[in-house]
Amino acid sequence: MRSQADAILAADFFETVTLNGQRQYILAVIEHATRRIRVLGTTSHPSANWVTQAIRSLVMDLDDAGCRARHLIRDRDGKFPALMDEILAEAGIKTVITGIRIPRMNSIMERWVQSCRHELLDRCLVWNEHHLRHALREYERFYNQHRAHQSLSQAAPLRTVPDPITDYGQIIDLNIRRRDRLGGILHEYSHAA
Repeated sequence: MRSQADAILAADFFETVTLNGQRQYILAVIEHATRRIRVLGTTSHPSANWVTQAIRSLVMDLDDAGCRARHLIRDRDGKFPALMDEILAEAGIKTVITGIRIPRMNSIMERWVQSCRHELLDRCLVWNEHHLRHALREYERFYNQHRAHQSLSQAAPLRTVPDPITDYGQIIDLNIRRRDRLGGILHEYSHAA
């Protein structure tokens, strides 16, 4: 699996409810090798047109980024239209549908959904769709640029691990700054310049 991780994407829908009682469906895609997440959008009515447009945008983004994905893993959710598979096939990406009630086939995406719920959605009161989009953009940026990942040796998907500090003088005078995101729900730590 690791030898083919560069060629694998995983997609999933998950849902949340805003404070005004509206159910929102979130579509996200993750790259297996880099663990880079792309939140494709959120909507209260995931129509076939909405999903296919999100997938077209994803294909263009992958092409611009030079991603060489060849497979996309997804579940059997009825919100995924057949046209989506055709769009992906035209881009050279084969759709792999998971087995019935086998979430481990899409475990990397399921783990990200769990992280998003625990680190963001369970700790934040989401007012409406606009506020949810804002929170998801911030979390996507935080996840891709600042959050350390064990599978990446504590790097972030879009940031490498900094060189270790070996000078004893620098270690004693270590100055760390914390930047709060989303009202203190997310914290970013960095060395002060």
